Amino acid sequence: MLVKTKAIVISSLKYQEKSLIVKCLTHSDGLKSYFVPNAFAAKKSNQKIAYFQPLTLLEIEANHKNKGTLEHFKEIKLAHAYQTISTDIVKSTIVMFLSEIIHHSIHEEEKNENLFNFLESALLWLDAHDEMANFHLILMLEMTKFFGFYPDNSEDVFKFFDCIEGNFTTFQGTNCLSEHETFLFKKLIDLKFDSDQKVFAGIERQMLLKILLDYYTIHLDGFKKPKSLDVLKEVFA
Repeated sequence: MLVKTKAIVISSLKYQEKSLIVKCLTHSDGLKSYFVPNAFAAKKSNQKIAYFQPLTLLEIEANHKNKGTLEHFKEIKLAHAYQTISTDIVKSTIVMFLSEIIHHSIHEEEKNENLFNFLESALLWLDAHDEMANFHLILMLEMTKFFGFYPDNSEDVFKFFDCIEGNFTTFQGTNCLSEHETFLFKKLIDLKFDSDQKVFAGIERQMLLKILLDYYTIHLDGFKKPKSLDVLKEVFA
């Protein structure tokens, strides 16, 4: 079936010498994997490969056979040419890290327009703004709404957060954050992309990142911590 849709590049893997296997989150069909023959062979290969950088926003026309095999692009163009993400080392590191988070979080070919729309809006926001020190933390937390384990903050007056139950509690059980960690976590829940970015010190961001990665590991089967984690820490050190 020929489909026209927006797509977000999640990952690309070199196959043999000249080809790529590209995984995308599509607006129309959720997660899809595509075979790109001769991606490194064409005269304009640099231009072609540029389409498949992490979290690039594309408009595609593709043949979707929906048989669990690799699909094929018919037409590709940029839905939005990033103005700053590709040239800003901090932003490009954030995007590389988040693409790995998404790659390890979504495994099923399920249409999820709300998740797609959220990610598209978030990436456009990142491209247009310079204050983004907490962007990756906010995005990771917000994505848990779509994955089904967003924290229940109906009783956030309590001093401890239970990572397995996903709620706040009066007693610090074995699965709970400390009182200080819970305090930071509550502050993160209240943040928006355009909130004051200086609300956390660098060490507090590192703590929150560890909390979120552990939280994902608890609630998502097969979740792996990104290889780019050390690079991200270096950038925000």
